[in-house]
Amino acid sequence: MGCCYVVISIFLCLSLAPWYLTFVDSTYVGGKPQKNGKNTTISRYIPLFFAQRNKFADDMNTTISHYAMWHTELGKVYGLRAEMSIWGSPNQEYSQDSGAAIQIYCSDGGKYSLIEAGYHVSPSLYHNRDVRFFTYSTASDTKSAGCYNLECAGFVPASGAALRPGQAVAPQSTYGEADRYIRLSLNKDPNSGDWKLYRHDLEAPSFLGHFPSQLCPGTLRIQALTGFVNYLRNTHGPPMGSDHFPDDEDDKKCAYFKHIKIYDAKGHAWDPITTHMISLVDKADCYNETDFTVEINKGYIFYYGGPSGCNG
Repeated sequence: MGCCYVVISIFLCLSLAPWYLTFVDSTYVGGKPQKNGKNTTISRYIPLFFAQRNKFADDMNTTISHYAMWHTELGKVYGLRAEMSIWGSPNQEYSQDSGAAIQIYCSDGGKYSLIEAGYHVSPSLYHNRDVRFFTYSTASDTKSAGCYNLECAGFVPASGAALRPGQAVAPQSTYGEADRYIRLSLNKDPNSGDWKLYRHDLEAPSFLGHFPSQLCPGTLRIQALTGFVNYLRNTHGPPMGSDHFPDDEDDKKCAYFKHIKIYDAKGHAWDPITTHMISLVDKADCYNETDFTVEINKGYIFYYGGPSGCNG
């Protein structure tokens, strides 16, 4: 994937209407991905949903992206917490991306930006097919590609953090056998205004770092829980999630976000009982999601995913 960073294609076209993960040593050195002369260029679509415009495609129009997400309405929102299942993609091709993330889309005076954290498989970024924790941020400029992990002055990792951007995670979920997950939160700190990232599936919440407040200015935002894929035009799409549609609604067979919480302005997390959540799936014949529901012992939850082989 090319140039200085690989970008995941995710475009929001809005209508306003139980096993823990362990983390392994990574070949990702110094916060910078490896690079070689075989990179293939893939560009990220910058979300322009606030103005309800068409997506900003790369110059050569070479990238296709699809997504399955539930998101909030545009408004004053302060963050999300969720448990997300972790799925590998051992046969993923070099020019493909697949993963899941908590995303905050920010609007400030007609300028738009994005901060997010999650996991993905991106062979062109890391030159292997490991599942890796990642962060991503853009500037408030719709023509800026933004950057991953520690490539620029974006995400600031905590000293001694239990998990660093670009770090490989293992093991992953095994279809029909094992459910592996990580529980993350990304919310606006009521004192500093920074967006703090925590891991919640350890004995105590673990602070991983923060996105400085200037990366998400303004007061109008949309927050989303998103499964995504990205691949080159004239090729086929990678799997999303477990490589299966979410028909079974089985934690060992389908990718999910569960125990979903919404943060308020004071930094308190609540069930999204009164929050209007909106489904957005752009190619349901390839990738889909279930309803946003509440279940005993799972809290607010939805499943998502789809197999490899998507065309268009």
